[in-house]
Amino acid sequence: MIVHLQRASGTVGLLSYLYGPGERGNHISPRLISGDGHGAPIELLAEPGSLSYLAQALDAPVERLGVRAPARPTWVCSVRSDPRRPDLTDAQWAVVARRLVSATGIAPDGDPGACRWIALRNQPRQVHLVATLAREDGGLHHGYRDAFRLQAECRRIAAELGHLPTASHPTSHAQETSVPAPPITISSEFSGSVVAKGANDDLSAMILKHAGFQQIQDWHGRRHRLPTTTPVADQVAIASHAAEMLRAARYGVDLAPSLDAARMSTQANPLGRHAAGAALLQVTDRIRSAENGADLRQAVDQLLHPEHGALERVREALAVAGEQINDLDEEAYGLADRFGFAAEFVSSAQSELVDSEDELLRVGGPSRSQASARTNSSSLSASQSVALAVSPAAAEAEVVSAFGIEFTDARTAARPPRSPRSPEGSPMGNLADTYGTDVEIYAWADGEVWADGRTDLPESAHRVLISCGFTAPAEPGNPASYSLESPIVGPDL
Repeated sequence: MIVHLQRASGTVGLLSYLYGPGERGNHISPRLISGDGHGAPIELLAEPGSLSYLAQALDAPVERLGVRAPARPTWVCSVRSDPRRPDLTDAQWAVVARRLVSATGIAPDGDPGACRWIALRNQPRQVHLVATLAREDGGLHHGYRDAFRLQAECRRIAAELGHLPTASHPTSHAQETSVPAPPITISSEFSGSVVAKGANDDLSAMILKHAGFQQIQDWHGRRHRLPTTTPVADQVAIASHAAEMLRAARYGVDLAPSLDAARMSTQANPLGRHAAGAALLQVTDRIRSAENGADLRQAVDQLLHPEHGALERVREALAVAGEQINDLDEEAYGLADRFGFAAEFVSSAQSELVDSEDELLRVGGPSRSQASARTNSSSLSASQSVALAVSPAAAEAEVVSAFGIEFTDARTAARPPRSPRSPEGSPMGNLADTYGTDVEIYAWADGEVWADGRTDLPESAHRVLISCGFTAPAEPGNPASYSLESPIVGPDL
């Protein structure tokens, strides 16, 4: 099985594409085969005319996060089975989908606060998993090792289905039928002309002619020579190119060092054939010399750009290397899988940094005011009420209804008002803003522990507080205040 993992910024457009005809018109009978909406009627909404409602149902936990929602909250995983094997039924693909979302932590078995997800099919031998990274309990799913877990689980499933190839009688390279590879020598003569000797068959002669050599037939036999008027730089380029093509055709080539472009590295490119590494060193120098967040973001963009960045190019190169290994030797599927795993790890790194641009801009800049940090969510339309169906786990978090009315849990409404006092006795609001710290953690006499984060607290700090068990903010007037119910009181708190 082959897995492709992506992140998307919008669920509506993604579902419209998956349920539509496709770019080549190859989407056949799009249908929902599995999913978990935590109370939302996803089975009834999975129709072409109701896709906007289905998207709202999946995005409901994201809406509740407000400003803490990631820039690309939609998790997309496409799985293809071996085309040489019979296709799985919808029921079998549904089992595969449940195992994958459980293995990644998107929706572990028995977790009432898991993410919402669906699985749909629109082509043979393929299934698409769509989930939102916001959990029902107010947390966020972190996909650092999702690619590795998906690949490992797919290999287990393929092994159980008997889809993994066997290597009972591997064929050695010595037994393979290959193109004869007579030795070919490309060198410079004393006269300064470049001559290729040993290309006695038609294939090698055609390759040399394509590179720019001229064929000469005399009493010395068949030879190939570059015109004597060819500049030295062009001689090196043509000879190196001819050697690369001959070696690709499995000819043995002896190329003179003076004609090998890979060995003739210039001062401007000291790494020679490792020119890509030299280019990345320049990016590293730009990152080191950045004087503010804007300069840093512009330099890092050369690494993180989703289409032309260095990480995307590395991911593509690793994926193509795995495919090329499979094309050259079907028995080397283990090595091909390792390159595929490496490509998925790079993809995971891209996903981890996908929403870091705004944070980079804030590096080294003035702190934002509390008013600019808060963006009030607009009132939801009445058509979104079905999307905000609340599971038992979400009932403990703050929920905004279709009319913008705020609901809080009974325990939250009953807790005593918070007005911590300074040593002088004056009331204060957010302690982190007051004392100029990132986070202030303190205890109340009723057993609750509170954590106040400064107004422009980074997203990573919010994740740390949530991972430690703190409850997401429930006060509209203080979006950076977290609470933790603790049975510990006194000096051990």
